[in-house]
Amino acid sequence: MNFLRIIAFPVSVLYQIITAVRNFLYDIGWFKSYSFDLSIIAVGNLSVGGTGKTPQIEYLIRLLSDKYRIATLSRGYKRRSVGFILADESATASSLGDEPFQYYQKFKNIQVAVDASRKNGIQQLLLQVQNPEIILLDDAFQHRKVKAGFYILLTNYDDLYSDDFVLPTGNLRESSNGAKRANLIIVTKCPKNISVTEQNSIKLKLNITKNQQLFFGFTEYDDFIFSETKSFLVANIINDEHLLLAGIAKPEPFFEHLQNEKNNILRFPDHHNFSDKDISDIKNKANNRKIITTEKDFVRLRGKISDEQLFYLPIKSNFVADKENFDKIILDYVGKSSRNS
Repeated sequence: MNFLRIIAFPVSVLYQIITAVRNFLYDIGWFKSYSFDLSIIAVGNLSVGGTGKTPQIEYLIRLLSDKYRIATLSRGYKRRSVGFILADESATASSLGDEPFQYYQKFKNIQVAVDASRKNGIQQLLLQVQNPEIILLDDAFQHRKVKAGFYILLTNYDDLYSDDFVLPTGNLRESSNGAKRANLIIVTKCPKNISVTEQNSIKLKLNITKNQQLFFGFTEYDDFIFSETKSFLVANIINDEHLLLAGIAKPEPFFEHLQNEKNNILRFPDHHNFSDKDISDIKNKANNRKIITTEKDFVRLRGKISDEQLFYLPIKSNFVADKENFDKIILDYVGKSSRNS
C-alpha cells in the first residue's frame, strides 16, 4: 500500500460509512428496488476491475443461449453515447463500450443492450418484439435499484476481497460485508492445480455463509490467435518476435502466457481509447511484427491496424471442479423463475 493510500484512510472510513448506510436503506426498503417477472442474473464484484466478469458473462451465454432468449445489459463503460442502445449493425465499440461490443460480435443469437439506468434498460428490453427470457446484468452488483433474482460475485485469487479495504485506501467499492448479498461466489484466475486444502482456507477467509455456494475458476487460453481473417496455432508462433499489447486492469497473466525474451510489451490503462498517436506509436514499436492483444482491446483496435498484423488471444472461464454443479444451479434458477413468470 503506497503512502498516498495510507494517508487517504480517513476518506476510506467515510466512504465505507456512506456505502453501508446506502445498503442499509435498500435492505429495509427505504430506497426502492425494482423486481421484474423474468430471470435476471447479476454478475459483479466488490473490487475495481480485473476479476474476469467478461469471460464469466460469456460462460453464461454459452450455457443458456441455446435454450432461452438471452439479453446482456451493461452500462457501457467509456462509451461515447448516452441513454438506452440496443446493438444493431451500426454498433461500434465507441457506441456500446468494448465489452458489450465484444458480446455483440461473438454471439449473434442474443440481444446486447447498454444503459446507465439498469431499470430503464430492462424496461426497454421488455418492450422489444423479441423480448428476452433472461437478462444478464454485467457489473451490476452495486446497482441496487434493480433487484436481480440471482447474484454471482467474483473475486480474484490474487486479490481476495477479504484481504482488501474500501476506496481509496484499498480497491473495494463497498465493504466486504456486501458479499452476503451473493447467491454464489467464484474465486477467479486460480491455478488449475489449486489444492483442496487451499480451497478450504480461502473459504474460511471469505466467510462464506451456509446459504452461499463457492466455486474456484481458472482462465483458459485458446490454442489459436486470431485476426479478422486468419488464425495461427499459438504453439507454432510462441517463439517468434511479437509485440504484446494490453489495456486491461490486470494484464500480467496474459503477458506471462505469451512472453518470451524476444517480445516487447506495451501496457495501457483499462478500457483505454486509443488515439491516433497511440496507433502510430504501436505501429512503430511493432516494426512490422505481429501485434497480439486481448480480445477486449482488439475490438477497439480493429480497423486501425492492418489485419495482417493485429491478432487477439481469446480466453474462457472454466472451473477447477464442480462445473456440472455450477451449471445445474444456474439452470435450476432459470427454470424455476421462468416457470413462475
